[in-house]
Amino acid sequence: MPQVSTATVPFRADHVGSLLRPPGLSAVRSAFKAGEVDARHRAQAEDLAVRGAVQRQQEIGLQSITDGEFRRDWWHLDFLAQLEGVTLKANPGPKFRIEGQSEQPPIPTVTGRISCSRPIMVEHFRFLKSVTRATPKMTIPSPAMLHLRAGRAGVSTQVYPDVEEFWVDVAAAYRVAIGHLYDAGCRYLQLDDVSFAYLCDPRIQATSRANGDDPALLPRTYAAAINAALANKPVDLCVTIHTCRGNFKSAWVAEGGYAPVVEAMFSTNVDAYFMEFDDERAGGFEPLKSLPRGKRVVLGLVTTKLGELESKDKLKRRIDEAAQFVPLEHLCLSPQCGFSSTHHGNALSQDEQWRKLERVVEVAREVWRE
Repeated sequence: MPQVSTATVPFRADHVGSLLRPPGLSAVRSAFKAGEVDARHRAQAEDLAVRGAVQRQQEIGLQSITDGEFRRDWWHLDFLAQLEGVTLKANPGPKFRIEGQSEQPPIPTVTGRISCSRPIMVEHFRFLKSVTRATPKMTIPSPAMLHLRAGRAGVSTQVYPDVEEFWVDVAAAYRVAIGHLYDAGCRYLQLDDVSFAYLCDPRIQATSRANGDDPALLPRTYAAAINAALANKPVDLCVTIHTCRGNFKSAWVAEGGYAPVVEAMFSTNVDAYFMEFDDERAGGFEPLKSLPRGKRVVLGLVTTKLGELESKDKLKRRIDEAAQFVPLEHLCLSPQCGFSSTHHGNALSQDEQWRKLERVVEVAREVWRE
């Protein structure tokens, strides 16, 4: 596996992680849930799909390679549900209204002490590492994803009368889980986190208050949780954060510029930030002025919600606009989110997905000439 460092990761052309599921794989996974095929048959189908996705990513010229999150139903819940103390509960109502959609994912709630007693998704990473000659990238939800949707109301007061004890246990569990991935060879880890971007939206702020939290304080709380989870991380483990405003069947949840949260988000001890900037909902680039020295921002300028391909000229103009606030050498390019944060996928075709990733690589090569 190629060596990675904070000087190269994230790459000038990078991507968030999830890919549209191949139809054959979706059929097998549905058959498994219905009891029509066994786990071995499902795993074989997943392995075959991952191999195909890896090959295509490498052919395009991407240097960071993911497994497309093909073995997951939800970008966050499949990981969180494997932590001790977490229970997934049906959403009793549309607390976070998803534009144009009525279906809601389950809500992670805390019903016991949080811990990590066994490796989570390590075998997923090991397989990815075994089938790529480039840099395998692992994505997991950030610690805030255990809290954001249900808030304090979703953390048992019997188990955690003091919410600070909850955060201590969450950080400890994450250190263990990250350690398992590191021991398996992971050197490029991405924390997927919608909390910072969501909390820019007054509607989400109102929901947080209803859950018993102060939305003005939550960004700092979540940043502290990330820093505690990364305490004493190995120096050769590169960690990034991806934040966006929702990505479910091409729908979105929140809107608003980064100004209210950027100070807290940029206080996290990560190497770079994948930030959504594909349309006006994300606001302008001005908050990037606060980027700490030595860190990178990956500009999410290519939308994964629509199939229309962005022009090279448009992307280059947007990069130039961002470079007014951050030196060009500290910028990279990617799609604004994954193409299939859930097993449903977004409203575009496989061909449109790959053309967009090709466009990211093409533009990055022309802009940075690396």
